[in-house]
Amino acid sequence: MLDFSGFLDLPLIWALLIATAVFLYVLLDGFDLGIGILFPLAPSNECRSRMMNSIAPFWDGNETWLVLGGGGLFAAFPLAYSIIMPALYMPIILMLLGLIFRGVAFEFRFKASEKRRWIWDSAFHFGSLTASFMQGVVLGNFIQGVEVTDRAFSGGALDWANGFALMTGIAVVFGYALLGSTWLIMKTEGITQLWARQVAKYSLVLVVFFMIVVSISTPFIDDRMLNVWFSFPNMIYLSVIPLITFICTIMLIRALRREYEYQPFLFSIALFLLCYIGFGISMYPWIVPFHFDIWQAAAVSTSQSILLIGTAIFLPIILAYTAFSFYTFRGKSSHEAMY
Repeated sequence: MLDFSGFLDLPLIWALLIATAVFLYVLLDGFDLGIGILFPLAPSNECRSRMMNSIAPFWDGNETWLVLGGGGLFAAFPLAYSIIMPALYMPIILMLLGLIFRGVAFEFRFKASEKRRWIWDSAFHFGSLTASFMQGVVLGNFIQGVEVTDRAFSGGALDWANGFALMTGIAVVFGYALLGSTWLIMKTEGITQLWARQVAKYSLVLVVFFMIVVSISTPFIDDRMLNVWFSFPNMIYLSVIPLITFICTIMLIRALRREYEYQPFLFSIALFLLCYIGFGISMYPWIVPFHFDIWQAAAVSTSQSILLIGTAIFLPIILAYTAFSFYTFRGKSSHEAMY
């Protein structure tokens, strides 16, 4: 029977694969969700058309990573899936409904008359806003952990609607707005680009504020996280992360002031990556904080081995397609219908 557990740490490999898939989803779907969040604030209908055209070739492919992350959790860590999903049914369902409305808006906005276009503009905006906010709520609840009794979720139906999770929901909304605005700086020109530069500056201020608040709050949620960040010698080694984050923030401000086109988006990605690394360090090795680690919640090794073969075959294909798509549709977007 196929089993790689003799020479591979399969739970750790699958945890890294799922973490990578989730980050790629946050990054790639984050900028197009950010554009949806900013959509009604655009200076004109022509600007809105440019915004939508800039992400039309990518948005559906970007959501592939959400499927890989969720499917990987179900297949590789069924215990974690069976606990986390009941705890977060409501925000996850609302997130999926938001993504559905956003997807429908893409199809119908380009075909709608001027008189009815506002309907699909609203669907695109509120779908993106809802999906982004609920993703932040899910993140906040995962950081805090959920109530578990006898390997099952034992909390209430509205436990997810707590203050910390609502704060992280708002933080993710502004984070996606930053990604979306810096994407527009790179992909548009003229009045749309000028407006996006201003939005990026305002978004960055709020992102930095929430980064500080969440970073200060998170270690105090559980003593184990506090020990990771504020014990010696960890405190010295991990100080590199906030230091690099500070440098990236300064570089992003500089890039916006000097009106660079590509650097703002790249530094925004760097900020998200650094926050994600910090989150990973805080949560390791828990996959159901703070009850089960990745080894306790893992599926049997034969299942993980078989799944790993399929992933090894299809993951490079997905990555190649994503790279080819971004290369093919490089350059500035226009306001003309192209979808």
